[in-house]
Amino acid sequence: MTAIRSAVISGAGDRPRRGRRLRWPLLVLLAFFGGNVFGAALALGAGEGGEADWAVAVEEILFEELGTVYSATKYAQKSSEAPASVSIITAQEIKRLGYRTIGEIIASQVGLYATYDRMYTSMGVRGFGLPGDYNTRILVLLNGHRINENLYYAFGTNMDGIIDVDLIDRVEIIRGPGSSLYGSNAFFAVVNLITRRGRSYQGIEMAGQAGSHETYKARATYGQRYDSGIDWLVSGNYFSSRGSGTLYYEAFDDPSTNNGIVEGGDGETAHSIFSGLAWGDFMLEGAHVKRDKEFPGAPYDTVFNDDRTQSREERGYLALKYEKQYSYDWGAMLRLSYDFYRYEGDYLYDYPPLTEQKDSGTGQSVGVESHITRRLAEKHHVIVGGELRRNFQLDQQTYDQEPFEQYLDRESTATNWGLFLQDQYTPWRDLSIYAGLRYDHYSSFGGAWSPRAAVVYQPWAATVLKLIYGRAFRAPNEYELYYDDGGAWMKSNPELEPETIDHYEALLEQSFNQFFRGSVSAYHYRIKNLIGEVEDPTDGLTYFSNIDQVKANGVEFNFDFYHPRYDLKARAGLNIQEAKDQTTDTDLVNSPTYVALFNLTAPVWRDRIHAGVTMNYIGKRNTITGGEVDDALITNLTLTGAKGLVAFLPKLELSASCYNLFDEQYSVPASAAFLQDRIPQDGRTFLFRASYAF
Repeated sequence: MTAIRSAVISGAGDRPRRGRRLRWPLLVLLAFFGGNVFGAALALGAGEGGEADWAVAVEEILFEELGTVYSATKYAQKSSEAPASVSIITAQEIKRLGYRTIGEIIASQVGLYATYDRMYTSMGVRGFGLPGDYNTRILVLLNGHRINENLYYAFGTNMDGIIDVDLIDRVEIIRGPGSSLYGSNAFFAVVNLITRRGRSYQGIEMAGQAGSHETYKARATYGQRYDSGIDWLVSGNYFSSRGSGTLYYEAFDDPSTNNGIVEGGDGETAHSIFSGLAWGDFMLEGAHVKRDKEFPGAPYDTVFNDDRTQSREERGYLALKYEKQYSYDWGAMLRLSYDFYRYEGDYLYDYPPLTEQKDSGTGQSVGVESHITRRLAEKHHVIVGGELRRNFQLDQQTYDQEPFEQYLDRESTATNWGLFLQDQYTPWRDLSIYAGLRYDHYSSFGGAWSPRAAVVYQPWAATVLKLIYGRAFRAPNEYELYYDDGGAWMKSNPELEPETIDHYEALLEQSFNQFFRGSVSAYHYRIKNLIGEVEDPTDGLTYFSNIDQVKANGVEFNFDFYHPRYDLKARAGLNIQEAKDQTTDTDLVNSPTYVALFNLTAPVWRDRIHAGVTMNYIGKRNTITGGEVDDALITNLTLTGAKGLVAFLPKLELSASCYNLFDEQYSVPASAAFLQDRIPQDGRTFLFRASYAF
């Protein structure tokens, strides 16, 4: 059987992309920021370096800012010692920079970007961000628990996110393959969302939001740490938005389809709840989120400008964890969990007659995972562990409602398990050598090995050099393996193999003084057996196959400035990369050569009002039809009023945000689900927030 290669990877035109130029205002901005902040940092460091007490305080606060990272090795260590490129985003940053979703938090870091097709948001990492790839190649954890569901391997980035961003204490982003510790889906990165505890509230907090497009959100949170040592947090929220009132789709610009204008059809509602109960070495936590979203733009050849095409999704979990550090030498962790996911889609087709097609999927699983850490002879830090997951429900259905016709009705189960071992060998104080290996076994395809090796060397107190290699895999999911709609459009391929990535990176981290630090990273990766859609010319049906090979090279620059005395914090980053489809030697779809960012938070009136500015630049990108979307520079501004701003309401916090401040008109590449090859994005919008603690 021969196959016609899909256009999703490199674009139907199979043509090289034109040369690109970075917008000169951004270069000026980055040069101005780099020069002035660097100079200010040196001046501040030199001017105040003689104050010993102040220097100690700065070091303590900087350590707090840099913090420790857990997700890189599954035990706590300084981020400078971790065998990876690490980013940490704190609750203060999330609040002052006005981040609304998990996707916005992830996309705020160098080398990462987001693509919103008005159904879901897909995350891109270092040049790889295929439209319609709904985050199956990034592993997301909530307090260490896997959040990617077991049917499509996706995680929620918008209001379908498992946790309200107001409850996040910090986010750890570990770039590069993480399968040596976490197994499948830890392909490009691991993201760990760490929640706040009840002691952060010590009572009730009520919060509300209102903004453009009739967007509203309400939240109620209760947290408390009791004298008995029990720490409890429970929080619930409700979200509603009309979405953009009118949207224009050029591909439908015809009188028969309302001249390409969608009126309504972009609405969304969601609600979620989270609860965590900690006592001693035990933690019991659970979360549930449900989201209803209308799909504008007639995806999958549905009827244009009809709000009956929409989806309903819900996901949740319950986990009991025991974790104890018995002594300096060793500790242990055991987690038991239950996970649930449900998807229902309504798709309106005009066959004729006008017919509503139902598509659904349900996944349930139980799992157990455990690991032990042990220090040996003061030079080895060993972690050994494993996990077992039983997917006892993997159901998919597709049918026309009236007249009734069943296309797919599949019920399945699956089991996977993994074992891993890693050693951090420290022959002397300034050098650590990491070696790790994991084996995973899936009932669908068999086994996969995932090695990792790294050298972390600190020749001077302010300088860290990291050399990193890792291999990761992504197992084919239930949809890719077995989706078959009875000959209408797609058929199954149970012979799919996992896709793999080999990743190499050299990273230099440099602290210039107490306030200013930077890093530069050069990386190369190759992907083999990338899973993509192909068409069988014998019957015209599409199916998933291991057809594509990808290679990429890139360099990242990141600079951070933080002065605690003036509460001033800034970050600038630039990623320059080239990711190509090796089959055609062309650039990938939705793969910008340049991605840059600039974030700044600073007080504007004493310590009561802070301003937060984010500027995100993303370069030109190919579309699946061989076209190109223009580059865009998006600026957001947030003003935050701290507690005490209003004298007679001392526990009131206020904020106001303007997103896309300069009303940039831009689009992003669309997936093959759409007739048009680009999706228009929102212009300028506003959001106002208020919270009060009791």
